[in-house]
Amino acid sequence: MTAPTILDLDESQFQSKPELKSHLAYQSFLALAKKPGRVIIVDRTLQRREMKSGFLLAASWLLSKRVKTWTDKSRVGILFPPGLGGYIANLAVVMAGKVPVNLNFTLGHSSAEACIRKADIDCLISTERVQTKMPAFPWPETGVVDMVEELKSLPRIRAIGLLAAMYLIPARWLAKWLKVPSKGDHAEAALLFTSGSSGEPKGVVLSHRNILGNCAQVDASGLLPVDEKLIANLPIFHSFGFTVTLWYPLLRGCGVVTLPSPLDVKKTAEAIAEEGATILLGTPTFLKPYLKRAKPEQLSSLKYIIAGAEKTPDGLADLWEKTFGSLYLEGYGLTETTPVVSVNLPHPPKGVQYPGDSSEGNRRGSVGRPMPGHAARILHPDTRVDLPIDEVGLLLLKGPNIFSAYLDEPDRTAQVKEGEWFITGDLARFDADGFLYIEGRLSRFSKIGGEMVPHGTVEQALFVAYDLVDSEFPMLAVAGRPDEAKGEALVLIVAEDLKIELDDVRQRLTEAGMPNLWIPKVIKPVAIIPTLVTGKLDLKAIQLLALE
Repeated sequence: MTAPTILDLDESQFQSKPELKSHLAYQSFLALAKKPGRVIIVDRTLQRREMKSGFLLAASWLLSKRVKTWTDKSRVGILFPPGLGGYIANLAVVMAGKVPVNLNFTLGHSSAEACIRKADIDCLISTERVQTKMPAFPWPETGVVDMVEELKSLPRIRAIGLLAAMYLIPARWLAKWLKVPSKGDHAEAALLFTSGSSGEPKGVVLSHRNILGNCAQVDASGLLPVDEKLIANLPIFHSFGFTVTLWYPLLRGCGVVTLPSPLDVKKTAEAIAEEGATILLGTPTFLKPYLKRAKPEQLSSLKYIIAGAEKTPDGLADLWEKTFGSLYLEGYGLTETTPVVSVNLPHPPKGVQYPGDSSEGNRRGSVGRPMPGHAARILHPDTRVDLPIDEVGLLLLKGPNIFSAYLDEPDRTAQVKEGEWFITGDLARFDADGFLYIEGRLSRFSKIGGEMVPHGTVEQALFVAYDLVDSEFPMLAVAGRPDEAKGEALVLIVAEDLKIELDDVRQRLTEAGMPNLWIPKVIKPVAIIPTLVTGKLDLKAIQLLALE
């Protein structure tokens, strides 16, 4: 029997949920005010600090009044590592009816300047300490607000009064009395700049519907119950950290333990042990070091980890589970999808009718089933004709979490939008039970002699051949460059520390069953393999190296 051409998981019904017309400020206010005495954040940046929902809400609300006086612009820049400052700043900005723009402080000077200019920002919330630690960032001469000083000067009597009101007045009445913004829907709620792994960073405009919708999708999957405790150490300028570890806890109430960097494995392992954290999120690049630097007993409270942003190398998930005992669950998403599209679950799916009759929640090698409220199609990458969903082709998605546009770039938006459908740029397929398999980015294929050759598959074969699966940092990457005879040829970029010869590469790939067309023609040694702050390969830089 031929597979259908559309996988529809009640997309239109999900879109009709009344809460998606609401506003981030309003929904966060209701969630936080209903349980003001609950500890929602444990910040472990310098010293351990707890913050309860009521105090977080009171501080953010009072600060929002000042945000309105700091700028007439619609967007406000925010520069914080994960921690209390980022939560308060983002909540204050949306309560002021403005749009938070969490800026990537790892970008080069000119790229960061371009982001500030594109976003039309004249006010940036940070702290003096952050400014001191990041002198290379293009700080504006005026318009930088030190949030530490602002919080110190907030009127305590008003904060106490607002906190008391949360215990005495129903949350909806209090929100109405304080005139908390309540209508958001398709209006801009956030601006995130993509990591730019395959091009210049683009401003991704996310609406209230997008963020509320994606959080509702995660909630409907049962992935992050309210009684779990998340480790939040992912940068909030990245969509994974922004939606899943910042807004989801504010909207749904699960506790978070924040640390400023996902690279500090020692401190994160200590935090997991001391706080009894149950869920760790990260990229495979950030997770690999735990295998060498963390003791299994430190991570014993973890029920599962959720990995995304890049493909999990073969063997890593099994090694993690054998070492630490917690489930390794891989997911998939993009900035343009707010970001969560699919994820493997620790339990059978609830309330969603997937294809097939499997009750499994997870399947190794897949990125899980799509979240409720999605619709998906597969197109032929050349003809753009619909294919059965079990064939490999270009993945298209529709749902409440699909972004509206790239900021001021209608042409680039038109390249990835087909009506309500988003063209992901990923080649993928679904199996008979609805599990999604990502075969690679379309941009990570070379057309050699008329055949589509996947860079990632060649890389994975070399990881295995040279025993690099457990390497903390990428040691090689594959890219394509023009070739007169075959259209394209593969170039193998290798770190200088990895001493390998082309003949040996050819022999090992041949032994692994790789066709001759899939074998690189050239080896190019470099000092280090370029990566982004998320740990993903910097595809743009790698491509430039291949063309040199």
